[in-house]
Amino acid sequence: MVRNAFSIGVVSDIVNFICGLPCVLIIYFLFKRINKYLLQLALIFVIIQTAIIAVNLLNQISPLLILGNNTYLKSFQPNQLATLSQLSLNIQEVGYAIGLVFFGFYCLLVGYVIFKSKMVPKLLGILYIISGIGYLINSFTMLLSKGFANPIFSYVAIPIFIGELSFACGY
Repeated sequence: MVRNAFSIGVVSDIVNFICGLPCVLIIYFLFKRINKYLLQLALIFVIIQTAIIAVNLLNQISPLLILGNNTYLKSFQPNQLATLSQLSLNIQEVGYAIGLVFFGFYCLLVGYVIFKSKMVPKLLGILYIISGIGYLINSFTMLLSKGFANPIFSYVAIPIFIGELSFACGY
């Protein structure tokens, strides 16, 4: 059951990447008249983010391989395998935070361009900028002091959610 949940999580992330990139391109084409260069930079940030998180999926899947039934794993003690699995998940968590730094900058740039446009309400741009700031605060907190990451996340999660939701519903 856990194996299926992990596999579904990985496949869900891959589907998210596949569906997300065309959405990013649509945003580029809709708003490129406002500031083509900032949006090109935003595209670079989101492509880097996607690449980091996609490669990082290997760390999410590795516990399944480490805890599998392959004969070569019998040379390890069960506690060693558990430790290696936990290490992989910890690395995955940090890798995800690194990827979200780039997504945070993407949100800042796109939010600014939306704010400057006359096509949609400025509030959408402001909320997306706030969302980007939330991603950056959360990611840098995770990278600099993991102990503060959970308490900080409880404060930035709501602005991130509101910014993302308003952006999704605004279109």
